[in-house]
This record gives sequence, structure tokens and C-alpha cells, in this order.
Amino acid sequence: MGESVAEATITNWLKEVGDTIEADEPVLEIATDKVDSEVPSEVEGKLVEKLFKADDVVQVGQTIAIIETEGEIPAGSDDELDLDLDDESEEEEYAAEVAESVENAKDTAGSKDFSDASRFYSPLVKNIAKEEGIDLDELEEVEGTGKDNRVTKDDILAYVENREKGTSAKQKPKAKQAPSADTGKMASAKAESEKVVPSGEDEIIEMSRMGKMIAHHMVDSAQTSAHVQSFIEVDVTNIWNWRNKHKNDFQKKEGEKLTFTPIFMEAVAKAIRDFPMINISVDGDKIIKKKNINLGMAAALPDGNLIVPVIRNADQLNLVGLAKKVNDLANRARQNKLKPDDIQGGTYTVTNVGTFGSIMGTPIINQPQVAILALGAIRKVPAVIETPDGDFIGIRYKMFLSHSYDHRVVNGALGGQFVQRVAQYLEGFDKDREI
Repeated sequence: MGESVAEATITNWLKEVGDTIEADEPVLEIATDKVDSEVPSEVEGKLVEKLFKADDVVQVGQTIAIIETEGEIPAGSDDELDLDLDDESEEEEYAAEVAESVENAKDTAGSKDFSDASRFYSPLVKNIAKEEGIDLDELEEVEGTGKDNRVTKDDILAYVENREKGTSAKQKPKAKQAPSADTGKMASAKAESEKVVPSGEDEIIEMSRMGKMIAHHMVDSAQTSAHVQSFIEVDVTNIWNWRNKHKNDFQKKEGEKLTFTPIFMEAVAKAIRDFPMINISVDGDKIIKKKNINLGMAAALPDGNLIVPVIRNADQLNLVGLAKKVNDLANRARQNKLKPDDIQGGTYTVTNVGTFGSIMGTPIINQPQVAILALGAIRKVPAVIETPDGDFIGIRYKMFLSHSYDHRVVNGALGGQFVQRVAQYLEGFDKDREI
């Protein structure tokens, strides 16, 4: 899975306890960041135990199943078993030892892998904790300085060093002031007033797994970034006429449909090259300037949900390459065939709200990015056209660009200049351009 993935949801077990499994054969299906994937077995053997059920959320690095394999046990090993079973008592003894080893493995999966942890720990941090004899309760008290209070390598090493010196690096719990009776009554009344009580005529619909993920990401983004919007109207008449002129020849020549999306993506990639500080992320008090321009392309799914596949190094692709990439990702998104890597590593996102007739929108930033551009519907409108011979009224194709950006690190000047540059590239599109 991608480096930023910290957990996965088990959606379906493909094998049951007692089933024989071949190497590289799928054992279960998982969901991470809105993409479903199969998990293959690394070994050949028999599934002895499943440590999690469907719909359980599992942290990266946790043991999820135990597979019994066949093979020679190294001579002199402490775990060496006598496999020459001559009588029934030896068979029973061997069976008991196997059962005990399974239980031990389950205990190890829970305790040594910190499966009950309330926050995510990297494999390196867990290995250091195991080597130093730090149990889960003690590890939970270590103060983390990483993203989302994660414990980093430096945090755990500092804790070990301080512990050896006889000092404690544990985070001291802050004393909480007991709420007054009036405060408690107000909180209770507020909670009661906000509680939604369905009537007998209402239909209760369980949110889908993807819907829950989207809801969580949107709330998290709104709480993380200070959203500000800038809007600009763009004349795309040259693009409209050029596409209508070339779309049939393009499909015959390249075997691909020519939509407006790759043209817009090309303009966005050029603008990011001009304003690289829009292609950043925030990590605490630090700004991470991204080297690659990886454009996220928000795509609507048949069930109404959204997914954001990523066009990597979009600035290095020509219009034909962008068109092929856009069509490929859009088709695989609709067929639920995207891979985890297809949605990882985006640095800037573009969403087309005009697909459903909206002329503009205020999109929520796709974390950990700092900006997102919404493309409004292209409309045929009367407009004032300036010429050397004077101004006159004509019919033009226009659209609105809505730019949402994180005001913590992107000020109004940069946010406005960036979307203005995108508009300039679109309005300056060469109507005589060859494919």
C-alpha cells in the first residue's frame, strides 16, 4: 500500500479456516482510501486462524491471519518438534503443541504488534518498543511529535534514553476542571436538541463504507485548512471550436475520445510550473514543496460517490498523453478497477462541477494538498467583444473557475494570481493548433 496509508478495512474473506492456500493466491479483500484490493498469500499452506472479521479496521503492520506451512525445521532449533509420530499419544501431543503455537501466535499478534493501540505506530517504532521491553500501556503514554501526534523514531529513542537515565518522558495528563452543574445541563440540553429522531414514515439508510470515508475526509479538511475562494470567468470559445473541429479525427487517429478535461489539465499544469508554491503541503510549522506535479482528477462514480485518481507528472505529458491518461483513469474508476497507487501522491486536484450543470462551486481541499480548482459548466452567453474597430456584442462560450485554497499558507495574491494564470492559458489557446 502507499506510504500514507495507515489502516485498511477488511471487506471480505475469500478463504475460510482449513482451506488450502497457494502462494500468491488472494486470501481476502481490503479497502483503503476508497480503493478495493485483494491481499495475496506470501506462502503456501493452510489457513489456521483469522484474527479479524469482515468490516474490522486493521492498522498497517498488524497480523491478520495465521497460515500453517510445511517445511523442514532447522536442526537444534528450540522449537524443534518430533514429527515421527509412532502412537496415538504422540499424535495428541503434537496436536496440542500445534494448538498452543496458534494461541501463542494470536497473543503475539495482539500484544507485540500493539493491535489494541489507540493510535498508529510505524513498524520501526513497534520494533524498538519490543526490543526495549516497552508494553502497549507504556507506549501509549509516549508523547508524539509527528503528524496527528504520531510517535516518531526520535520520540521513542528519546523516551528510551530518558528512561535509562531514570527520568520519564511520558506525557503528563492535564488536570481537567470538573464541569459545573449548569454546564452539564447545557451540554445535555444541546446534545438532546441536536439528536435526530426519525419518525415512523422516515427511511433509515446506512451510509456506505466509501460514504463514511468521504464524510470523515471532508470534515477533517474543513477543520484543518482555512478555506478561501477566488472566482474568475473565462472565455473558452477558441477551445470549444477547436475541440469540435478535431474530436472526430482525434478518435480515429488515437482511438480515444477528446474531452475538455485534458485541455484544462494542461493549463493547470503550466500554471503550477509558474507558481510552484501552490504545489505544496503543510506539516506542522513546515512547508513541503513538491517536486512532481501530480494532478488529482475528481471523478463521479455510478453510485454517486467520488474518487480522485492521480495523473502523475502531468506537466511532462502532451495533450495526447493527457487525453489517454484521463480516459484510462476515468474508465477504471467507473469499473472499480483502480489500484491503490492510482489515487496516491496527488499534489493538486481539479474537479468538474459543471458536469451536472453547476456554473461554479466552493470545493473542499483534498488533504494534504493546499488548493483545489472547480471547473464550472461551459455556457453560451452574450458578451462584449473588444476589437480595434470598437466594441460589439457577440455570442461566446464562457465558464467560471472556482479556486479554493488554504489561507494558512496560500495568501489571496497567490491564490488569485494562480487561477488568473490558468484563465490566461485557456483564453490564449491556439485555435490553429495541430494535434
